[in-house]
Amino acid sequence: MSNDYCANGGAASGVAAGGLAAQDRWDPGVHSYASMGYYDADYQPKDTDVLAVFRVTPQAGVDPIEAAAAVAGESSTATWTVVWTDRLTANTHYQAKCYQVVPAPGRQNEYLAYVAYDLDLFEEGSIANLTSSIIGNVFGFKPLAALRLEDMRIPVSYVKTFQGPAHGIVTEREILGKYGRPLLGATIKPKLGLSARNYGRVVYEACRGGLDFTKDDENINSQPFMRWRDRFLYCMEGVNRAVAETGELKGHYLNITAATVEDMYERAAFAKELGSVIIMVDLTIGYSAMQSIARWARANGMLLHLHRAGHSTYTRQKTHGVSFRVIAKWCRLIGVDHLHAGTVVGKLEGDPATTRGFYDTLRLDHVPVNPANGIYFTQDWASMPGVMPVASGGIHAGQMHQLIDLLGEDVILQFGGGTIGHPLGIAAGAEANRVALEVMIKARNEGRDFLAEGPSILREAARRNRPLDVALATWGDVTFDYLSTDAPDAIPTPTA
Repeated sequence: MSNDYCANGGAASGVAAGGLAAQDRWDPGVHSYASMGYYDADYQPKDTDVLAVFRVTPQAGVDPIEAAAAVAGESSTATWTVVWTDRLTANTHYQAKCYQVVPAPGRQNEYLAYVAYDLDLFEEGSIANLTSSIIGNVFGFKPLAALRLEDMRIPVSYVKTFQGPAHGIVTEREILGKYGRPLLGATIKPKLGLSARNYGRVVYEACRGGLDFTKDDENINSQPFMRWRDRFLYCMEGVNRAVAETGELKGHYLNITAATVEDMYERAAFAKELGSVIIMVDLTIGYSAMQSIARWARANGMLLHLHRAGHSTYTRQKTHGVSFRVIAKWCRLIGVDHLHAGTVVGKLEGDPATTRGFYDTLRLDHVPVNPANGIYFTQDWASMPGVMPVASGGIHAGQMHQLIDLLGEDVILQFGGGTIGHPLGIAAGAEANRVALEVMIKARNEGRDFLAEGPSILREAARRNRPLDVALATWGDVTFDYLSTDAPDAIPTPTA
């Protein structure tokens, strides 16, 4: 390996390989980040530290330890040269410290760098401040070919400064009066172009057919073909008609995403006035706006659904960006009740092990380390309510046994095309999904091996239910089998 990298593109003057400084820490000029204290292999993280693990890919000729120290430095207090104002602070207290660098298993020139941040570096209850620190400038740092934030440990002392989900899984089930099974939903299709009245018709048909929820998609806001107020009115008319006919509480995720937070408050207040139980926002509105809406939702008794619109622009690639498991943690702190988190068997990216890690992060109170599922740190949520994961994107009734086995009971299964594309109509599509769900839950409750017997259980039910029979004939063989781009690293098994 080469000597440590510094700002002029070569080895730092007077710095030996391995990061050991030959000159004093306070000598002016350019030093290696490691020699300034941003790498400390002897550091023992405190219970109150915020911990992060980065996947670091150094540029050619850059020492991995120095690259990792640079990540710690540039995401906390460092700059490219020694500054005398460091002496005016308790500088070692505020320095982030990379305390471990290990090669990423099975990956060429990639290293996992573990970094500890003192809690004093962060404003209480602010995801905006946390993210500005951890992922602010460092991802553009020239000595790095690529950088990815793989996971974080949020200490209990910091968790307790956040509101958390506006209601959470338990309270949501109590509001809806629905227990013992996943909830069913559908995204209205086509997502753009329908008039408000026709849009409301889809809501009505899907809800009366057996779904619990219908949903706006991420890009339906207030366009010329359908202004938001008209959509809200017709959607709630459809919901209320379906509730009256079925005797079940239903809901439609009214997307309040807008140009300004003030516009979103106006739309949220109108949704509440109409009697909606739930509102929706997109991830693209930003963390501060999401926290503001989450506080409003709790104060006004509204469930809050978050569509993760845009996340794959920085979560999907293996070597650069931010893992979705980190986004999931931030969103739980922010205070959403629902979050799209992958389906595995659908049309969208989702490795099975990685997706299980996302679901555990959202639902469990205590999440143990599990490298096989991409979980690098134990996370204690200190009784913060769980977030209901949402499975959406290319799923259909014929996969019901797989979905329940992979994703469990506390999940919302959203069949958009798998409801609205049914040859017998929208209500029939909803009925097919509801029947498939209920026969599979019945088989599970009877102790049957519903995963192995799933296809036969569905075929037997289809003999007595025409909508399910048609659904299986239409989509039964449809799969989306592609190699996942974000699978956990291989964990070497020790040999005797």
